[in-house]
Amino acid sequence: MKKFLLSAAATIGFFASMAQLPEDVLRYSYFPQHGSARNMAIGGAMGSLGGDINALYVNPAGLGLYKTRELVLSPGFLFNNNKANFRGTDTKSNKSAFDLGTSGIVIGFNSRNSKWTNQAFSFGISQTANFNNFVSYKGSNNLSSYTEQFTEELRNSGLSLDEALNNPGFAYGTAPAIYTYLIDTFPNGNGGYNIKGLPEFLLEKNISLDQQKTIDTKGGIYELALGYAANMDDRLYLGGSLGIPIVNYSRFTKYRESDPSGDPNNNFDYFEYNDYLTTKGFGVNGKLGLIFKPQEYIRLGLAVHTPTFYTLTDRQTTDLTSATENYTSQPVRKVSSTQFTDGEQGKTLYTATTPWKAIFSGSYVIREVNDIRRQRGFITADIEYVGYPGSNFKADGQNVTSADQQYYEDLKGIIKESYKSAFNYRLGGELKFNTVMFRLGGAYYSNPYKDKSLNSHLAQVSGGIGYRNHGMFIDLTYIHNLNKDVNFPYRLTDKPNTYAMQQNTRGNVVMTVGFKL
Repeated sequence: MKKFLLSAAATIGFFASMAQLPEDVLRYSYFPQHGSARNMAIGGAMGSLGGDINALYVNPAGLGLYKTRELVLSPGFLFNNNKANFRGTDTKSNKSAFDLGTSGIVIGFNSRNSKWTNQAFSFGISQTANFNNFVSYKGSNNLSSYTEQFTEELRNSGLSLDEALNNPGFAYGTAPAIYTYLIDTFPNGNGGYNIKGLPEFLLEKNISLDQQKTIDTKGGIYELALGYAANMDDRLYLGGSLGIPIVNYSRFTKYRESDPSGDPNNNFDYFEYNDYLTTKGFGVNGKLGLIFKPQEYIRLGLAVHTPTFYTLTDRQTTDLTSATENYTSQPVRKVSSTQFTDGEQGKTLYTATTPWKAIFSGSYVIREVNDIRRQRGFITADIEYVGYPGSNFKADGQNVTSADQQYYEDLKGIIKESYKSAFNYRLGGELKFNTVMFRLGGAYYSNPYKDKSLNSHLAQVSGGIGYRNHGMFIDLTYIHNLNKDVNFPYRLTDKPNTYAMQQNTRGNVVMTVGFKL
């Protein structure tokens, strides 16, 4: 892991204007199964069950169980509660937002003069990822300063202060730090100069720095899907779907570092760095699957999800405020990145590729008969394989430089070095009492990091009820998610990198209303 941190810091530090980071891999691929209330209540274990519109997003072969038409709407609401520990200090934060489960239409019909018993088409939309969250952490750090990320970038570039100020590639951190005198050159006693940040002089005096970071994210990934499935003799089901995910993501990051000593003659009081980032774009993916019934009460499923191929655009601006007390005649200076980019936002065009997925599933249906009114319940399970190291980013657009290409090549290596393939597990069941159903489920999403000290996982428990009668159904589900992850406030090459341990507890309420047409 140490090698990863050093290489990541070197790469990301030198190309600070780039918005893509190794952790962006998880933004597009590390989230729990989402969908209809019925699907969520059983832990998302839909791979071999079918008969639910969410089969579009898990195993489209499950659409083959439909023999009629169905219209579905799934609104929801989520509650985020976050805890973070940074260098021994605990912090809490929370945020709530609306959610959209799988909604759409399924059209099932009988086949005549064909070996296929019936077929089905479906069109749906689902919010496959919900980015609405607010994370905050703070602590006292006696090891390093955020400004060392700027000084490393400047040293590695070999540029002078004036040259860096006139280089747009430094507009999002280092140039503002030079402009506000947060970093500067100082005689080293050997006739030369060292580049240092003003907070570093406090560290040399054994004064710890107060550090605080907040991350406010909004938006989501909304995936449109079109699917088809066919059913042979109610034993073999084959299906496929085409997905078009639409990304709308925004992130506001605020970082603050300050002198806790109260000494007005330290030449440093505080600095505050704000980063505004939006990501928009779309992608395409495919899903293929089959369900086989060797016995009337047993269903086995297999589904393969291709990577999603995204075309994305990042837009970024930053601003920096530095309070340097008596170091300059102007003790407080503020500057925006747009001052170094001719008043324009930073714009990065790139492509992103998510991992392959494979889902192996099995279900046991109590009293498996074609008449679902005589079924009494089921137990179902999924095992999902995700190849995180296969994720990738590439430069896009007409003005791609060799430096851009090298950045993404280095980033690809960092991704392979820091992430591993993982298995995820989902389990659920339902008991049916005439028109009323009771459901329970759970899921566990394994650690995607190679370094076991970065203890990350996502656990989920869920429960719900359903009502079906006279061609209408209503399902209501509550899902409780517990997610552990890490967040690095910054990365350096020559010192140990410290990070915050995060724990996100997310409650999600989903209701699905459907009508047989």
